[in-house]
Amino acid sequence: MSEPLIYDIGSPGRQGATLPVCDVPITPIPSELVRANLDLPEVSELQVVRHFTRLSSLNYSIDKGFYPLGSCTMKYNPKVNEDMARLAGFAQLHPLVDNEGAQGALALMYQLQQWLAEISGFKAVSLAPAAGAQGEFAGILMIRKYHLDRGDTKRTKILIPNSAHGTNPATVTMAGFVAVELPADANGDVDLKALREACDDTVAGMMITVPNTLGLFESHILEVVNAVHDCGGLMYMDGANMNALMGVVKPGELGFDVMHYNLHKTFSTPHGGGGPGSGPVGVGEKLVPFLPGPVVTISEEATGDEEAPLYAMTMPPKSIGRLKAFYGNFGMHVRAFTYIAINGDQGIKDITRHAVLNANYIRVKLQDTYKIPYNRACGHEFVLEGHFEGVENIHALDISKRLMDYGFHPPTNYFPLIVPEALMIEPTESEDKATLDGFIDTMKKIAAEAHENPDLLRSAPHTAPVSRLDEVRAAKQLVLCCRPIPEQGG
Repeated sequence: MSEPLIYDIGSPGRQGATLPVCDVPITPIPSELVRANLDLPEVSELQVVRHFTRLSSLNYSIDKGFYPLGSCTMKYNPKVNEDMARLAGFAQLHPLVDNEGAQGALALMYQLQQWLAEISGFKAVSLAPAAGAQGEFAGILMIRKYHLDRGDTKRTKILIPNSAHGTNPATVTMAGFVAVELPADANGDVDLKALREACDDTVAGMMITVPNTLGLFESHILEVVNAVHDCGGLMYMDGANMNALMGVVKPGELGFDVMHYNLHKTFSTPHGGGGPGSGPVGVGEKLVPFLPGPVVTISEEATGDEEAPLYAMTMPPKSIGRLKAFYGNFGMHVRAFTYIAINGDQGIKDITRHAVLNANYIRVKLQDTYKIPYNRACGHEFVLEGHFEGVENIHALDISKRLMDYGFHPPTNYFPLIVPEALMIEPTESEDKATLDGFIDTMKKIAAEAHENPDLLRSAPHTAPVSRLDEVRAAKQLVLCCRPIPEQGG
């Protein structure tokens, strides 16, 4: 039996809060701001607590269960990260404090810049971008300014594989370039023939995700990098999938000129709910002068064993400028610093090994039940097709809705677009074998149900707080109130 809405349990005279006696002069509220007919429930404190506690328990989170949301990397966020980010010296530091009053924060940021550069093989890093998409934008703006600084104005195109993240074409367009799409070959890699045909003196660079959104490491990535460099372009790597590379492969050593990191993904703070994010950029030698600023530098070296260096914020000489009023999302810097410090060199390598192992384990266990269009060793995620031969009108969405009945969060649906009925699965390194086996068994049960009782999938979910919604209608006719609104016009 569903519990009554808080509006239905209200009763005149009940109070949910007790205010202290006012010890300052009382000022009347302007009459135009007072609403006499405001329809709010009168409830007790206990009823309020129970209501919001019940609502919070309906939310799915990584702390409650497995979250195989491909591309988003919803890994477990160790609570020590949160403890560190909440230290008073960090959490209460005013954004306008001068360098002298922020030496501890600057020291942390400087060390994080150094660690990220080491992990990725780049010359320098700026922590300024506040999200992955802003990191992308910064990277392409640096490529643009690099060419303009050299007087090369004819480079107007950026090459993008059709397996790229969806933000890549938008970033290119915002930066004033034309996006040129490249097809994939039969193995899911960039088609080298198409790439070489597209490379000319109008190419400013190429954006590519490694591993790509099929979860595959480009098997001829060095040839891709060389082809673009040979025509005078620069290589941008979308680093959103560094979960499959860190501690094992350094993009800077592969020849990439610039890359953004998703600190909120790779370094353990899942970005559910829309934030906060953090998208630092790492660059090779050519682009160091163009980094977005300010970056943290050492203004005065340590003079003895007991002394610490002094840090300052510095704008690079040809910087593309500031990306926002203040400096990145500092709380994310603290979390990423903590994550790297605790895991260390070997721990970072183990994270990658386990992320790749977990994804390949699920892939192999499901390959005889579901179609996997590019069925080869994957990185930290893979993509299967969410439909079955001989079963009509079963879609990826039906499989995802049925997963909810078994207590699992669905994978990413319908991405990448080059795979029909795509389900992108990323188990992350956080999950143990027992959890993976439970998910695998459930996926096999759902496949059997699709053949034996397909209506069970089409009508799912059956155990969620609400049944399947008309998602198109829900998007067009928003109900922004917890109280039901009567149907209008029948």
